[in-house]
Amino acid sequence: MSRFRALLQSSLNATKKALTWNVEDLMPPTERYIFNFNSKEELKKWHLYSDSEYGGLSSASLEIKESDNGNSGIFSGNLSLDVTEGSKWKITRSGFCGMRSKKFDGFIDLDAYDTIALKLKGDGRCYISTIYTENWVNSPGQEEDNSWQSFVFVPKDNWYIAKIPLARYLPTWRGNVIDAEMEMNPSRILGMSLSVNAEGGVPGARSGPGDFRVEIDWIKALRTQ
Repeated sequence: MSRFRALLQSSLNATKKALTWNVEDLMPPTERYIFNFNSKEELKKWHLYSDSEYGGLSSASLEIKESDNGNSGIFSGNLSLDVTEGSKWKITRSGFCGMRSKKFDGFIDLDAYDTIALKLKGDGRCYISTIYTENWVNSPGQEEDNSWQSFVFVPKDNWYIAKIPLARYLPTWRGNVIDAEMEMNPSRILGMSLSVNAEGGVPGARSGPGDFRVEIDWIKALRTQ
């Protein structure tokens, strides 16, 4: 009989535990790694682009820097305002480079998070963080992914963690901000990019043609609220 009572009590305890839930147990972690530049395998997730695809003369590279203190990614190159003579492309501007992630396997869901954080060491330039989402708001003739951008000023020489609320990312179309009421769908994120322009950015940031270099440790999603 005592054995039966013990078995019954054990069953009741298990049932009670299953029915007693804590809201915190259902919440996702407060942070989620999206990219971590700790090995050369990370390079396979990215591809480079620049104005050289359209007749410009800018160039960029992405490599892994190995050190005893931990590895990191180096996105660097040269920004040029010049255009190849006789180019068939009639570009109106040059002087840009970027690194864009290959599309995720399907998409990633960041609906539980409100901020993107990047750990960077830079050169005093202003960079552009871009999030690509599934095209759920169509513009006439637009078949590309929706893109959302925010400036990232990277102070020179010291590690810096930039925290960008998702609400600060503005909808863009081919690099230009769209003057429309649109809301990002963070549950259907397809990829990200980090880019730099020779001109533009926030006041006080270094600008103009010439070399650029930013070191990247990681990119995370944060839940701050």
